[in-house]
Amino acid sequence: MDEPEDIIAEEGEEGVKEGPGPHVIRAHLKTLPNRPGVYRMFDVKGDVLYVGKARSLKNRVSNYVRLGGHSNRIAAMISLTATMEFVTTETEAEALLLEANLIKKLRPRFNVSLRDDKSFPYILIRKDHEVAQIVKHRGARSHKGNYFGPFASAGAVNRTINALQKAFLLRSCTDSVYENRTRPCLLYQIKRCSAPCTGVIEPGPYNELVKEAEAFLNGKSKTVKAELAKLMEEASERLDFESAARYRDRIQAMSFVTSEQGINPQGVEEADVFGLAQEGGQTCIQVFFFRAGQNWGNRPYFPRADKSLPVAEVLGSFLAQFYDDKPIPPLILLSHEIEETALLEEALATHAGRKVEIAVPQRGEKRALVEHAVTNAREAMGRKLAESSSQAKLLAGVARVFGLAEPPRRIEVYDNSHIQGAQAVGGMIVAGAEGFLKSQYRKFNIRAEDLTPGDDFGMMREVLTRRFSRLLKEHGEREPASEAGPDQPQAWPDLVLIDGGQGQLSAARTVLADLGIADLCIAGVAKGPDRDAGREHFYVPDKPSFMIEARDPVLYYIQRLRDEAHRFAIGSHRAKRAKAISLNPLDEIAGIGPTRKKALLQAFGSAKAVARASLADLAKVEGVNYALAQAIYDHFHEGAS
Repeated sequence: MDEPEDIIAEEGEEGVKEGPGPHVIRAHLKTLPNRPGVYRMFDVKGDVLYVGKARSLKNRVSNYVRLGGHSNRIAAMISLTATMEFVTTETEAEALLLEANLIKKLRPRFNVSLRDDKSFPYILIRKDHEVAQIVKHRGARSHKGNYFGPFASAGAVNRTINALQKAFLLRSCTDSVYENRTRPCLLYQIKRCSAPCTGVIEPGPYNELVKEAEAFLNGKSKTVKAELAKLMEEASERLDFESAARYRDRIQAMSFVTSEQGINPQGVEEADVFGLAQEGGQTCIQVFFFRAGQNWGNRPYFPRADKSLPVAEVLGSFLAQFYDDKPIPPLILLSHEIEETALLEEALATHAGRKVEIAVPQRGEKRALVEHAVTNAREAMGRKLAESSSQAKLLAGVARVFGLAEPPRRIEVYDNSHIQGAQAVGGMIVAGAEGFLKSQYRKFNIRAEDLTPGDDFGMMREVLTRRFSRLLKEHGEREPASEAGPDQPQAWPDLVLIDGGQGQLSAARTVLADLGIADLCIAGVAKGPDRDAGREHFYVPDKPSFMIEARDPVLYYIQRLRDEAHRFAIGSHRAKRAKAISLNPLDEIAGIGPTRKKALLQAFGSAKAVARASLADLAKVEGVNYALAQAIYDHFHEGAS
């Protein structure tokens, strides 16, 4: 991360100039213990500047008050420190884990920060039903069953599950679908399920298929394939060619899983491989996942890190954060040495509950894996830099079109979606130098009850009022972009785009004026005649509307922003509408849970029939006493007694 020039303390033989920061730190030294722990440094606004860990808090923090020897980054951090907080731990390994957790959560300005940390997908064989189910899974591992992964992408999981269904004929349907089948579904017809739902296969033989699938995913593919090959030969010898063909198809499906993995090392059963590359002041870390002797995909990461930090510190901090919420393999292979390898091994072993080895291989197959990861990191970095260069030109063009002093770091685009006012939703998407920032997207369920159905201006007023009122409350007045630092997330937008013409723009300006926000660039984007793309009119305050030349890349970029906002808003609206459709009136009645709801629907056939039922008929349903029957009857008959 580049340091802002206006906050860097001067250095030289005399070190950091005396300011409030060193005095604040020195005051804390008097009460600090010689114990392991984690410390946090805050600025005057209460924002976290830095999170660090120490074997001895007193010794570590005392380094910040010595004169001389500080880098520009550390000098700036010290000068901005207004207060500090401390947490002691039993061991330095515990401090390392806590530090990683806090850095991921708080994203301090001066730490190496792991970005784009989405959860990885897994294959789950669920066993909370007598007939196991194979599904894709993300999130907490709370279901009963066996998890296999991680996979680098949802696509890799889907392809593997499709092949495993062909190989082992496991069901993927939900329990409710399973319970209500009366004849086999299409998956049975195309030979991707054994149809246990209708008794085509008994639970015993089906469980054997489940065991074979688990053995395969645990790396025993050769054993499973050899057994199937033996069965195929036996079927052929007794002239049962139909069975032989089924075994052949299953073997081919298993071969697809193992052959489509790219590099499949012979000597690495379970490991994660990290390859690091740096260029143009940026860092890329490519991660490969090997499980059961197979390559289950890779993913590039671009951590935020100061350019002055050594590779060892960047990679070490990245690893600690990476494994904060992920399963840890027994072997981790790195392209570069890291600081405190033994400490990180101890911390990860504590987290995993077993031994973890971190190694930088120098020769052989493992070294080839690491070099392959580094090559992929360099290629991903090249693509990233090319995209960044293109994005920078587009943002410079946006600044030119809308008269901004410098390229916008954060653009917010707003759109509404509804059907005649029903299930109205407002959507906000965010874009910047790194493209669409999907973690920053927000949806707004329109709450105002006095809006006329279809009042787009009123909906936009509500969305913007809620959005900017919260911004003022949480982040205060808008500040220049330079205040946040070049790599810091920016709360306030530099440009706001509204999907609409002069009317929508006027509604938006009224909201901002009421909130006392006067220096924010805002513009309306109105669709062209006949809603033609390329003929959009742009509206800005106190100026006539204008168009952008049809072949200007900036026009295509703004169209992409508007289309993304529309996609997000209409997607949120459809999800809300689908949820409303699926709601059952019985859910609104106190005292009716899943069991009584099921009994009522079985007795009357539908919620509408329940609404028409008499009090006496309702009381006859199993589990429904007279008082509950009265409550149900009253719910559907307003004013009844």
